[in-house]
Amino acid sequence: MEDPKLSFETLAIKSIEPLEGDVSPVSTPLYFSTTYQRNQDGSYDSGFVYSRTSNPNRLVLENACAKLESGHKGFAFSSGMAAIEAVLKTLQAGDHIIIPDDAYFAVFKLIKEVFNRWGLNYTQVDMTDLGKLEKAISEKTKMIWLESPSNPMLKITDISAVTKLARENNVLVAVDNTWPTPVLQNPLKIGADVVVHSTTKYFGGHSDVLGGVVVINNNDKLVKQLENIQNLGGGVLSPFDSWLTARGLQTLFLRVKAQSESAYRLAMYLDENPNIEKVFYPGLPSHKGHEIAKKQMQNGFGAMLSVTIKGGEQEAIGVSNKLQLFTTATSLGGVESLIEHRKSVEGPESNTPDNLLRISVGLENIDDLISDWQKALT
Repeated sequence: MEDPKLSFETLAIKSIEPLEGDVSPVSTPLYFSTTYQRNQDGSYDSGFVYSRTSNPNRLVLENACAKLESGHKGFAFSSGMAAIEAVLKTLQAGDHIIIPDDAYFAVFKLIKEVFNRWGLNYTQVDMTDLGKLEKAISEKTKMIWLESPSNPMLKITDISAVTKLARENNVLVAVDNTWPTPVLQNPLKIGADVVVHSTTKYFGGHSDVLGGVVVINNNDKLVKQLENIQNLGGGVLSPFDSWLTARGLQTLFLRVKAQSESAYRLAMYLDENPNIEKVFYPGLPSHKGHEIAKKQMQNGFGAMLSVTIKGGEQEAIGVSNKLQLFTTATSLGGVESLIEHRKSVEGPESNTPDNLLRISVGLENIDDLISDWQKALT
């Protein structure tokens, strides 16, 4: 199903159809086998050899993710962090990577505590300031890592401008597109080389399956590197988790669209509440990156927002504990609304404000969610 004229929601349904040559099921079956029979001459009619190398369910998911992200090749891993680690493994000792000053905290720790010991150097930069980014690029810089919106401050980076700067310096651009998903944003279409997702979040959509995916633009060298890293490293997504995630893709458009609309309404309400110090949401006209977000995002501004509560850390924690419809938990992108005091999760090294709450808006009725906040803030 390669027709570029198909809409996203149609492509999401059709992209996970069973592989050719099956017994014509409507829903893709599960393939649990870890190995496949050889012919007498040692060849394989199906093209599958061993499940670590390739599995039909994983292949269906990888192909679907590549189509939805308008990419060339997809690779599914056992978690979002495993996918990120695989991308970083394409770099070498002595290389330099630039990451956001408010990058997802686990990414920062992975680079600082693991890859830095192996000779990967890094610089943290405010990606909204192209001048600072340009100054940070050196002869050894091989990759720029982006998040837009960022986690948890929801900064917006001009992906097109960054990729233009990267091209001029022969540097790759990798974008974590977990929060907006391809429903709202397509980094590969505007120049990025790599897109990464924690499929645990919106792709799975029901908080019951762990996974990650990397999608590569037209870059044969990167494709071969990722194929080797995936196969030899072995951190691949299981058949059942691949099947669950592919099933989640079928409703991705509807879920993200509805959740984004609710998040916008909640952000508007909280922005006018006197007990809220600040709302971080790119859909608000007052947001510093609003105009860039309007340019590079479609169908909405996402279902994630953060707020700072007047008074400080204890007041913020108190508000989160009073909410009845927002579960206090670490994650996002499921059908249920979640909230967390982010600094408690990130620890003492975190730059996140003490009074910040990160919110993932689910599929509950938005009037109920707003009423829940009204009671908690009274």
